Amino acid sequence: MRRGDEILVGLDIGTTKVCTVVGQLVDNEGDSSRPRIEIVGIGTTPSRGLRKGVVINIESTVASIRKAVEEAELMAGCDIVSVFVGIAGGHIRGFNSHGVIAIRDKEVHARDVGRVIEAAKAVAIPMDREVIHVIPNGFKVDQQDGVNDPVGMRGVRLEVNCHIVTGAVASAANIIKCCNQTGLNVMDIVLEPLASSYGVLDEEEKELGVALLDIGGGTSDLAVFIGGTLRHSAVLALGGAHITNDIALGLRTPAQPSAEELKIRYGCATTKLVNSKEAVEVPTVGGRKPRVVSRQILCEIIEQRVEEIFLLVQRELEKVGLTERVPAGMVLTGGASNMPGMIEVAEGIFNCPVRVGKPINVGGLTDVVNGPQFATAVGLVAYGIDAEEGAKFRIRDRQTFDGVWSRMREWIKDFIS
Repeated sequence: MRRGDEILVGLDIGTTKVCTVVGQLVDNEGDSSRPRIEIVGIGTTPSRGLRKGVVINIESTVASIRKAVEEAELMAGCDIVSVFVGIAGGHIRGFNSHGVIAIRDKEVHARDVGRVIEAAKAVAIPMDREVIHVIPNGFKVDQQDGVNDPVGMRGVRLEVNCHIVTGAVASAANIIKCCNQTGLNVMDIVLEPLASSYGVLDEEEKELGVALLDIGGGTSDLAVFIGGTLRHSAVLALGGAHITNDIALGLRTPAQPSAEELKIRYGCATTKLVNSKEAVEVPTVGGRKPRVVSRQILCEIIEQRVEEIFLLVQRELEKVGLTERVPAGMVLTGGASNMPGMIEVAEGIFNCPVRVGKPINVGGLTDVVNGPQFATAVGLVAYGIDAEEGAKFRIRDRQTFDGVWSRMREWIKDFIS
């Protein structure tokens, strides 16, 4: 049995599947090219109880989580007690904020960095929403901008630009409740495209400028990285499940499992890659015999929805003026990005390089997790390495109390010193 402090666990609670990945920390022995994580266990199960990334049935969600965790425990040979959990859904909102403070001792200390980030967080947020992430995008000391770490610099004025991600308190609380009912301690809640970036993007892409699009079952999550940090995030209420529903309606076949199987086995995002003479057998309802239809008809249905998703992403990038700021291109993750033709359609719409993102810089069971559908779960494990010691998401009432008490302690320290 491995001790709990030797492993990190990522739990991806999605609309269509729940995935648990267990990673074990390894010693690089000074070789930075070697992976820091070895995947030692994985468990997946169909998701029951979520819609568009939001819990709608506690009991079904708990059962799905328990099954995925038990599979991962059996494979890894360990007891899972703590997890990093991904969060997505239409309730997620991201915005940029600016904070300014005066430097007390004319030299920037760690407490000054904390104060300026708190100043950036001092924005009006509705009571039904909670801050999930506050990500600094760069500091400015007096007139010197582009500063990544201002500690130790001399000056009188400290500024910061931050990207703040918020979500519905109820949605986050329901995810935590489902995990707690399975005996799991939630170490932190992480925005899913941010977690995916830890799994599939390298630092050079983030520094140059790259967009990551995670096409999940119920939503498509966009994250744009420039200068090494998250600059924009958005959630679109369209995903792979909508493609499945389109197939079900267009071909008059049950969505589950028939339409889903047709999408996986014969689906293609563009008719240009499909032989016009190829045919597929489509199950029907009401005891009728299966019908035979051209595969091109199936792919025409898929192509229209895929183009709609990509066009919505393109409009989002244009709205915030980031279309020309992602020279490293677009990286697709999520189960739907496995479909043939996705890269061709995306390159035609975004007019930039496009690739499918698969987990990188990991060892162990790489053949098992070598797919974009595992990007979030593997990324959650990688996120856990860089997470602050003791980091933990707290709902508003407790977080507010802790924040006030923390500031009181800082004031007392400053007064004594």
